[in-house]
Amino acid sequence: MSEQQIIEWIAQDDQRMAALRTARTLALNDWCLAAGFVRNLVWDRLHKHPQNTPLNDIDVVYFNPKELSAEADKLYEQRLDALAPHLPWSVKNQARMHVKYGREPYRSSSDAISYWVEIETAVGVRLNDNDKLELVAPLGVESLFDFTISANPKHGAPAVLLERARTKNWTGIWPSLRIKI
Repeated sequence: MSEQQIIEWIAQDDQRMAALRTARTLALNDWCLAAGFVRNLVWDRLHKHPQNTPLNDIDVVYFNPKELSAEADKLYEQRLDALAPHLPWSVKNQARMHVKYGREPYRSSSDAISYWVEIETAVGVRLNDNDKLELVAPLGVESLFDFTISANPKHGAPAVLLERARTKNWTGIWPSLRIKI
């Protein structure tokens, strides 16, 4: 039920649906809009916020082991900016992100986001060619509904979670959240 609820909330959100349609035009391999794009919406709905919390960025993640340059990501961002300049795009090829953390290469976007700092952040959504929303949630979505910000043991750095929660003011914006290390 939780996954279906998230899909319904996204489908009802005009800005998120427009962002998904825009991102889909890039025809990226194994892509999704992830992190706060999904997480924040769930937390907003659970906290009954009358308006969506503004997104700092829209994380476009994809997986292309044949083109690992950061310049390719910048070109995709420029294309998205041209199509939807009012949205804060951030594009990252997950096929190269393992290097940042000294890990073995990731196998897919889902595998890559399964290592993100918080369990609740490791979720994304894509709009397929048949206009159906598909969740990418390698760690599940249950904790999103538990009012927690949970350290991901696969990431292995709870201090990073604490710093992110503080600088992003998550418990200020969503006061029912509790940090779970």
